[in-house]
Amino acid sequence: MKTKHLSVKIVVALVLGIAIGSIFNMFSDSLFVENIDKYVFNVIGQIFLNLIFMLVVPVVFVSIVLGVVGVGDPKLLGGIGLKTITFFLTTTAIAIIIGITLATILQPGSGKSELLKSDDVSSYKQTLNKENSAQDSPAKQTFDQTLINLFPKNPLQAMATENMLQIITFAIFIGVGIIMVGAKAQLIHKFLDQTNEVLMYIVTMIMSVFAPIGTFGLVAHAFTGAGFGAIQQLGMYFFIVLLALAIHFFVVYGAAIKFIAKSSPLKFFKEFIPAITLGFSASSSTATLPVSLECTKKMGVKREIASFVQPLGATINMDGTAIMQGVATIFIAQISGVTLTFGQIVTVVVIAVVASIGTAGVPGVGLIMLAMVLNAVGLDPAAIGIILGIDRLLDMTRTSVNITGDAACALIISKSEDKKLATINSKN
Repeated sequence: MKTKHLSVKIVVALVLGIAIGSIFNMFSDSLFVENIDKYVFNVIGQIFLNLIFMLVVPVVFVSIVLGVVGVGDPKLLGGIGLKTITFFLTTTAIAIIIGITLATILQPGSGKSELLKSDDVSSYKQTLNKENSAQDSPAKQTFDQTLINLFPKNPLQAMATENMLQIITFAIFIGVGIIMVGAKAQLIHKFLDQTNEVLMYIVTMIMSVFAPIGTFGLVAHAFTGAGFGAIQQLGMYFFIVLLALAIHFFVVYGAAIKFIAKSSPLKFFKEFIPAITLGFSASSSTATLPVSLECTKKMGVKREIASFVQPLGATINMDGTAIMQGVATIFIAQISGVTLTFGQIVTVVVIAVVASIGTAGVPGVGLIMLAMVLNAVGLDPAAIGIILGIDRLLDMTRTSVNITGDAACALIISKSEDKKLATINSKN
């Protein structure tokens, strides 16, 4: 399957989508524009997303099982898991601290209390209720419920409802079972390995044929609805979130790749561009996962490491979302005329980091998590309505940051475990 110049095609589609969507936004009252947006841009984008989402559950399940089996030693698997979770939680904490610091210094909500009168505040309540009724929001779960929900009562139901943490837990048990049974499970191992090859071929086919067209549809639809007017309305907030994302993306990840993985950050970012652009257009870590795995494979990341780290990261590593929550909390506090205490800021950091575990990697879920953070520090969650108009555009950017963090972690873990894996493979 030819994927030559795919990154260039996706970037061109991205630029065209932004340009055409922004122009159409100027004529959003036109019935013609409304129909084009609804029946062309939206349909193209949603078909592409459905093709990607079609593969998410099988790719996550098969990848995790093969990743566990590939590691081979349960003790080594535990070490990799500990390193992975430590990296994710550390970078998430750094991310939200960057966001809070920038928002505190630059004060995006200073002198903008009139924004609370926006009709978007009341409309947000309807959106929040709709989202909460559509899924079991993490905002409703206590710590013990979150812990219990890691383990599925019915694995098939977990797959049908796309409960990623439960799917990962089940896959880990299957992988460990295959290791312990040994030669008797060789046929199952071979079947899953061949299934993975088929899935990766389908991913390549979808990306090479549909990715540029689908990217154009998704981005054009987003900008037709929001346009640059929405960005201008809350320009300072928008700028600070983007600045924090850029700092985290280039400085934090760049430093980790340079000094921990001992690799070239520029080479890493260049080779990961296909996944970054897809993450931007799809606004979904899980939807981008198949492409992310292909990118890290080309970087030389061990398959067993990537197959374990990246699916796990797509579920619990939400650095971009943490940045948005930090900036948005300070912004909403400022326009509300509330000064958060140091203790409240620490609370925001802790809750946002812990809440990132179990957050679904789908568009818009960051707003639900933000509602929980605001409640914790006594701010009105309905105020999220004032940023709702531009959040779709920011969601696209922070998803790219999220998946880049997953890939960076996979590269770092792969480098650190090279010798151990080589020893295990030589024994086999």
